[in-house]
Formats: sequence, C-alpha cells, structure tokens
Amino acid sequence: MNENINKLRWRCRRGTLELDLILLRYLESRYPKADISEQQTFLLLLGLEDTELMRYLMGEQLPQDELLTNLILIIRALPV
Repeated sequence: MNENINKLRWRCRRGTLELDLILLRYLESRYPKADISEQQTFLLLLGLEDTELMRYLMGEQLPQDELLTNLILIIRALPV
C-alpha cells in the first residue's frame, strides 16, 4: 500500500501548487479509507488535464460524470 500511495503522491504533483495541495490533502486524509469505487474514481480524476481539474476543484464547473462529480464535491468539502 505504501508503494501505491507514493506513486499516487507523485501523480498528485501538478502544474500549480494549489492543485498539488488539494489533491495531496485528499490522498492523505481520505483516500486510504475510501472504498474501491472512490479510489478508482480518484485515479480517473488524476488523468484529467490540469486546466479541467482546476475548474472543477475551484467550483467553476462540475464534470458530466456522476462519480467524478461526487468525488469533486468530497474533495471541495475537505477541511483546509
């Protein structure tokens, strides 16, 4: 699991510090306890372009995919 988390931590490194911090906060606080479906959705989320991710995580827009939308809302609600 640690090796997997380390790989994911690397994938959370994005083009902006804001994205890095938001994605790492989710990875460290919620991902280990999330069910397999949510974890798989997080992997999909990491495959998105930075500009798209930024729009979703900053509240400008929501994805069409319901699972991605649910995860985005979870991530936005995490305490800073």
